[in-house]
Parts: sequence; C-alpha cells; structure tokens
Amino acid sequence: MNKLFAEFFGTFWLVFGGCGSAVFAAAFPELGIGFAGVALAFGLTVLTMAYAVGHISGGHFNPAVSIGLWAGGKFEAKNLIGYVVSQLIGAVTAAGALYLIVSNKADFETIGGFAANGYGDLSPGGYSVTAALVTEFLLTMFFLLIILGSTNYRVPKGFAPIAIGLGLTLIHLISIPITNTSVNPARSTSQALFAGPEFTGQLWLFWVAPIAGAIVAGIIHRALFEKE
Repeated sequence: MNKLFAEFFGTFWLVFGGCGSAVFAAAFPELGIGFAGVALAFGLTVLTMAYAVGHISGGHFNPAVSIGLWAGGKFEAKNLIGYVVSQLIGAVTAAGALYLIVSNKADFETIGGFAANGYGDLSPGGYSVTAALVTEFLLTMFFLLIILGSTNYRVPKGFAPIAIGLGLTLIHLISIPITNTSVNPARSTSQALFAGPEFTGQLWLFWVAPIAGAIVAGIIHRALFEKE
C-alpha cells in the first residue's frame, strides 16, 4: 500500500507541476516561462519525487514506465495493475486541482487546451498522426533506456534521478511543439478528461505509442545491455 501511495503522490506532482507550469506560467504576460520552462518543470517533478519516494515504489509515476520495466525484467507483472491505477488516480486528481484553480481566476472563460496532448489540429505545431506516433514511440523508448541504464546495479548509486529528470526535460524540449509531449499515458488521460471530447478522441495514440516504445526499450535493454 505504501508503494501505491508513493505512485499516487509522485504522479500527482508530475501532472500538477508539469501541466500546471504549462497552464499557468508558459505564456504568462511578460514573464512567461515558455517551452523551455515547461520542459524543465516536468524534469524537476520527476527528479524531486524520485528522491522523495523513489526508494519506496521505484518512482515510476507513469504506466509506460511500469510496463517498460516489466518488459525489461525489472518489475513483477502482479504489481502492474495496482501501479497503473494509482498513477491514473494521482494524475486525474492533480488535473482536478488544476481545474479548480484555473476556473477560479477572475476573468475565467474556458480552460482551452489545458496542456492536453494531441495531433493534427490539436498539435501545437500542426503535426500529423504519423509524426505524433513516431515521436511518442521513439521518445518513450529512449526514456526507458535512460531509466533502465541509470538504475542498473553497475551504475553509481544515487544519481539516477538526475539522469532521468534531465532526460525528461530533453524529451519535452524536443516534442512540446509536436504533441505537447506525453510519453506518459496517465498524464495524457488526466488532461484530456478535462479538455474535452476532441482530446479524448485522440487519447488512444498516447497510450499505444508510449507503451509500445517502453516495451521495445525493455526488450533492447534485456537483450543488449544486461549481459555481463
């Protein structure tokens, strides 16, 4: 149960901090943090929570990560459902908190895109479904390779959260203009539920591509990098 609560709080912080920075601060008049600031915010959420609760649950905060670690032989299948459910609840709870805050702004009219992920007309840069699929697949694959490699027993202990957090920052720097960056089905689901049916209709891609990329990364790591 402690592990599930750790995943809940870690995923909550990822969505609240990362998506919150996009909703409230990315284009704030004159002082907006922009894409680079949002990318750093996502990286910092993972880095800080990996140190805070990673020793309890492993610090997944992402269904694709849990599935990728399972594919890489680092996580037991019997724990997958509990982790994924906890991550989803944490993400949706964080999105609800963000909605409560933004809807109580004096001039509130609509939440807009609410930092949700999308392709085609819902892509920040107008990128197609093919571009989104390739991007989310490749970036999640490399994210899992970073996670699996930096947490390997042969790597110096204590530095993995830094590599993982910076890896997620880099991923966002690359792909915010393409899909608003998912690589995390829980993060995508939470925002789409509030952003509306246009976004929920595209949610399938942000489950399929990240999970497929994560599984491939797990297989690659197990086959090529886990050998002595």
